[in-house]
Amino acid sequence: GKNRIVIPCLGHFKEEYEKVSKLYMNNKIRTTRYTLLNFLPRNLFEQFHRVANLYFLFLVVLNWVPMVEAFQKEITMLPLIGVLTIIAVKDGLEDYSRYKMDKQINNLVTKVYSR
Repeated sequence: GKNRIVIPCLGHFKEEYEKVSKLYMNNKIRTTRYTLLNFLPRNLFEQFHRVANLYFLFLVVLNWVPMVEAFQKEITMLPLIGVLTIIAVKDGLEDYSRYKMDKQINNLVTKVYSR
């Protein structure tokens, strides 16, 4: 049998490639959780599903009530902001490495079966 190799179409065949490629489904792999637009809201949403982060948020909100205020408002916010920032950076770096791996896999040359 013949083996056909699918390669990205460049140059003067671009129009024909676009016409033919519309007939096929996209099979790109995407394992990332975030995009640039949804990173911050989605990451914060996921982080506040952790009980510890909700506890620290409760303490911050409680400290803004004048009768209950035990520390300066800004000081109670520091642990929560620090934890949220560290976890967000970690999640962002993990997602970026998944993006690079997806890109590498999606750009592999492949063999296509043809009768």
